[in-house]
Amino acid sequence: MLNTLTGISHRPLLKDIDSPADIRGLAIPDLVDLAQEIRDLIIRTVSRTGGHLAPSLGVVELTIALHYVFDTPEDKLIWDVGHQSYAHKILTGRRDQFATLRQYKGISGFPKIKESRYDVFETGHSSTSISAALGMALARDIKKESHRAIAVIGDGSMTAGLAFEALNNAGHLDRNLIVILNDNEMSISPNVGALSSFLSRKLTGKTMRRVKAHIEERLGQLSNVGENILNILRKSEESFKSFFTPGMLFEALKFDYIGPIQGHELEDLIETFEGVRDNIHGPVLIHVLTKKGKGYLPAETNPGLYHGVGPFDIASGKPHSSNGSISYTEVFGSTMVQMAMSDHRIAVISAAMIAGTGLNSFAQQFPERFFDVGIAEQHAVTFAAGLASQGLRPVVAIYSSFFQRALDQIIHDVCIPKLPVTLAIDRAGVVGDDGPTHHGVFDISFLRFIPNLVVMAPKDEEELQHMLYTAVTLGGPAAVRYPRGPGERVELATTLKKLEIGKGEVLAEGDDILLLPVGNRVYPALAAADGLRKVGISAAVINPRFIKPLDAELICTWAKRCGRVITIEDNARQGGFGSAILELLGSRRIASVKSCLLAHPDEFVEHGPQAVLWKNSRLDTPSIISAAIDLMQQKD
Repeated sequence: MLNTLTGISHRPLLKDIDSPADIRGLAIPDLVDLAQEIRDLIIRTVSRTGGHLAPSLGVVELTIALHYVFDTPEDKLIWDVGHQSYAHKILTGRRDQFATLRQYKGISGFPKIKESRYDVFETGHSSTSISAALGMALARDIKKESHRAIAVIGDGSMTAGLAFEALNNAGHLDRNLIVILNDNEMSISPNVGALSSFLSRKLTGKTMRRVKAHIEERLGQLSNVGENILNILRKSEESFKSFFTPGMLFEALKFDYIGPIQGHELEDLIETFEGVRDNIHGPVLIHVLTKKGKGYLPAETNPGLYHGVGPFDIASGKPHSSNGSISYTEVFGSTMVQMAMSDHRIAVISAAMIAGTGLNSFAQQFPERFFDVGIAEQHAVTFAAGLASQGLRPVVAIYSSFFQRALDQIIHDVCIPKLPVTLAIDRAGVVGDDGPTHHGVFDISFLRFIPNLVVMAPKDEEELQHMLYTAVTLGGPAAVRYPRGPGERVELATTLKKLEIGKGEVLAEGDDILLLPVGNRVYPALAAADGLRKVGISAAVINPRFIKPLDAELICTWAKRCGRVITIEDNARQGGFGSAILELLGSRRIASVKSCLLAHPDEFVEHGPQAVLWKNSRLDTPSIISAAIDLMQQKD
């Protein structure tokens, strides 16, 4: 296997594939060739657009086999997370649109109902597929329909409690449901995998299923002797399965377990899926072994690095050069290392995003104080609370959009007992090309109402350092939200300092209008103030630093002085920082101040470059200038 594309040595097939129906008449060798064409297209496209490369390359054969065997879209196919759905998109009528993957106004990197009738459920976060498929299965039975519901879920997503809640419920309801466990960890040895693949394909056959049922029926008709023999046979079968396969857990949840089978052997996949389709009733789990990054050597060698990538050079696998600025994520990671060297109470928790949250170095240097809990955000927060209750100072590093899943734990387990847990909220604000499931535009709104919680947002990477130090040394719950992407190229601090809680800073003085930007909107607001001065408008700029508690005295003093206030935040308008300012002014009975709230509107923000999305929501410098001029022109 080479780093570069293989080229096509056979008759091109993909150009004639407009729907899954077009592949169902192909022979196995043709399907193998088709898989290579799909891989080549994915690699070429993602090298230009960026995207989730390794996950999508790992499921090409699996995708082909599912659409080959099952009658999609009548049979409902649900992709957990959805980042591995690129081959699915290509096979379901979006081949010619695939060049627009994750581009503004192009197709999404995740399943979208509005894009295709083959995308039957929208995903983006992990572990939802089994619950959704079970709901579809029950709806099917209630409506007296006969289609199949199929959930494809990765082994990483299976670590989340939601997945096991769904498995438990599905086993209890005993309805026809197919769960495909896409296991790309390769934790089972090839020999055992090959044996299990052979056994699983044979045990799904109609004859074997009929013989088993017949034996059970005949023995059950006998007296106690027959029942005893039946119990022995059942125990023998379970012992055999548990020895050769990892299926006992799923059998205990009342699923029929099939596997593991090799996920890159199309003939094996098709034979197994056909056996399940034709012969098995009730909930069944098919365990499929795949290799992340399959077919592209750099991604196979380092699947974590190529899980989600920006544009890269195909021949070398190297990413295209960035602007050279250090990212907020990198500053977070290096600051945690810096603090942990002198404070042995610090422990850091990740939810299956070690590299994504900048924690590789911390994990290597402090393995005894680093914990990757898997895709289990709720557990991560309560686990941190347990650590904090015993005198440690845990930091939980999770993306903003994923912190949503742990809201109850933040309230119940951290903030009510006032435990010293720091929430490091990465990807706060719009994140760009991954779209609405990944934009971090709700955290201010859902954290601001929680008592006992201090919430901070840095204007640049140096302030992030000081805020992390402030949070860890606070002695109570604290959250620091910071954006995706590069910082402002300011010099980093060598000595960390504790910020005074609830105190902002005046960055620019003015008399006509007060700009109150939060976090990554501070520098655009400063640029707007410069632009306003050129047209004769004197704008003051305050960096609040603290979203909660607010620096009430500073903000109210300058609001009364200027008489006009514009708040700017990379968050939803509803319940956000701007709402907090209006509440503050109202509580102080400062009714004469005119206001304008710049934030994301009451709709889900689409995918696209951050700069475009900020412009669309009027959060960029020209938009701030325009809003200020409009506010100045309003009559009393």
